[in-house]
Amino acid sequence: MKPLATWKILWLLFALGWLPLHAAGDLDAVDGPNVRVMQHKDGSKTIFTRSPNNQVLTKKTFSAAGRLTLITTYRMDAGGNPINCKISDGQGIELFKVSYGYRKSDGQLVQEEMYDSRVKRLNPKKPDEEMPVQVVRYLIDPQGKRSAPIVYNLLPGKTFEQIYGSSTSVQANPFQGDIPAKPLNPRAKPVSGR
Repeated sequence: MKPLATWKILWLLFALGWLPLHAAGDLDAVDGPNVRVMQHKDGSKTIFTRSPNNQVLTKKTFSAAGRLTLITTYRMDAGGNPINCKISDGQGIELFKVSYGYRKSDGQLVQEEMYDSRVKRLNPKKPDEEMPVQVVRYLIDPQGKRSAPIVYNLLPGKTFEQIYGSSTSVQANPFQGDIPAKPLNPRAKPVSGR
């Protein structure tokens, strides 16, 4: 056998052996200061990874078979509240963009707007304005407690929860235990479109 052919065969065997180990790296992630792993009853896993400066939180969801099914990347403010997020499928194709709106008086989350990344949907009443595919609103009672989400699906068909099984908001930061996120700057502006 020629030396060049032997070298190619050895390289191919190395590459084929290394790729599964590299792909399994996320699944074998160990809890640490910047990683949290959640096991679900159905055998699936969710891995949360944050950047060292706490500005980016990445949520990767794996099926029970270990296949990456969903990637959600949150951009966070200094208080740990999400500003926006992008939702991609397991192959990294961006599906949705989400923006979050906060109340000026106390910085509580009051609105989420989800936009389709693949198709720009224009508002029929205002053709120059993009229309979200889903809007989630929260009411805040006088004691400052947030209501259950009120979901407006602006497209016919299945809801986001029916397709993906959960809402997009981060109810509790996995890196802060049960401590809720700190309020946003009281002078923050509410969401007005994208």
